[in-house]
Amino acid sequence: MAATFELYKDKSDKWRWRLRHSNTNVIASSGESYSSKEAAMNGIESVKENAKGAPIKEVKE
Repeated sequence: MAATFELYKDKSDKWRWRLRHSNTNVIASSGESYSSKEAAMNGIESVKENAKGAPIKEVKE
């Protein structure tokens, strides 16, 4: 398995998620906290659905 979504409560008792590679590195995380577990799960599902096949765009910082 290459990566796993982790769902957890933060210090503010809000829900967050992160995507962790099998080597334990965090490769993505929620940019916001969610008031409910269901909302956090919807965030995970959105990433799974919308990132599939996403193009790569090079930008200058």
